[in-house]
Amino acid sequence: MGTNETTVQERGELFKLDGKPSFAEAFPQAMQHVLAMLVGNITPPMLIAGTCGLSAGDQAILMQAAMIIGGITTLLQLYPVMGFGMGLPSVMGVAFAYMPILTLIGTQYGIAAIFGSQLVAGFASIFIGMFMSKIRRFFPPIVCGTVVVAIGLSLYETALNYFGGGSAAQAAGTFGSPQFWILALVTLAVTLVCSLLGKGLIKVSGMLIGIAVGYVIALFMGGIVDFSPVADAAFVSVPMPFHFGLEFHVDAIIMMILMYVVQAVQTIGDVSSTAIGGFGRDATDKELGGAIKGQSICGMIGACIGGLPTDPYSQNVGLICTTKVVAKRVFAIVGVIMLIAGFCPKLMTLMATIPQPVLGGATITVFAAITLSGIQLLTEQPLNYRNRMIVGVALALGVGIDAVPDILQFMPQLVQNVFGSSLMVAFIVVFLLNIVIPEDDSED
Repeated sequence: MGTNETTVQERGELFKLDGKPSFAEAFPQAMQHVLAMLVGNITPPMLIAGTCGLSAGDQAILMQAAMIIGGITTLLQLYPVMGFGMGLPSVMGVAFAYMPILTLIGTQYGIAAIFGSQLVAGFASIFIGMFMSKIRRFFPPIVCGTVVVAIGLSLYETALNYFGGGSAAQAAGTFGSPQFWILALVTLAVTLVCSLLGKGLIKVSGMLIGIAVGYVIALFMGGIVDFSPVADAAFVSVPMPFHFGLEFHVDAIIMMILMYVVQAVQTIGDVSSTAIGGFGRDATDKELGGAIKGQSICGMIGACIGGLPTDPYSQNVGLICTTKVVAKRVFAIVGVIMLIAGFCPKLMTLMATIPQPVLGGATITVFAAITLSGIQLLTEQPLNYRNRMIVGVALALGVGIDAVPDILQFMPQLVQNVFGSSLMVAFIVVFLLNIVIPEDDSED
């Protein structure tokens, strides 16, 4: 009887913010969150490394920094310092949402410009957190939803490029070869089966299982996976500050600041979902502002050590809402595990051997989920004539710019760079139209 009472009591501690569950209770819950975010955290650095033409060693450094900055941000959100952080459970990691802008800046100027613009934008974003209660009304669901849809749509090209083998395959003349298609489609199929038909840990780890299956098939194909960089990597290493340098370009900084504004809106949604799903209440302005400020200061730290911008992971928010596990001790373990993984270059280099078609097959499900979450956001407001036209015009101009980039050829270079992104165009258009056009609360 006594043993049963103890077990119930320990499990009850998992559902209290300041609960103290035993390590045996907390560790499996923590690992579930780590598995849910792991691939999402290391994939953006791998994609950006490919975009910027970095070496395998530099790619491993980006991945190391992603784990370290994810761990730091997770812990800061959990245990706020001087108003930076929200004091609620959250799992933070490198954000897929930034990919279109990071790709644009990386292609135009290189990796140093990404971190230079990130440093400035992170600082500017602190003020967004400070004044969140005053500016929140300018970002209703149709603005947020339109931007999230634009993010998802702009990422599909990246996924399909990886389907075909990426830039290395294009250079070698093997882009789109049958073996790449097989790897991508098998990975996609396994990911979908696990995510849609699986239960428990299998369901939340569908992307991880899909990549594992695709990776094994690639090993049997031969000539696709190269282990030579793994042998040269150290077991333990600390990323060197400013290894990639910093460059500052006005257009890159403007795009990154706008992206931080967009991401602040998405962070509001994720934090609000955590508060409602985990605690049955709305998030306070202090918690929302603290979350954005914590994310911003960690973006500045990340720029110095090679860590790309972070945000709360929606899949982990979903886990919190499903399991109701909110004990800080669980998420402290998550942060520590991420930090330990980040200081092991050999592990990161091994992960970097995952073939690009496998990444493409897995990540397209994430990009699809981003697009659909944007559509879900849009439906939170009545889709009457006013709102439909605002969203439609914003997406039409955004997607159109992407399809016909030459339309800006006579514009100044600064304008071409800022407005050459479908995401930036969609955001600016929907933001301005929503302010200028009178409100209309009529039904759909």
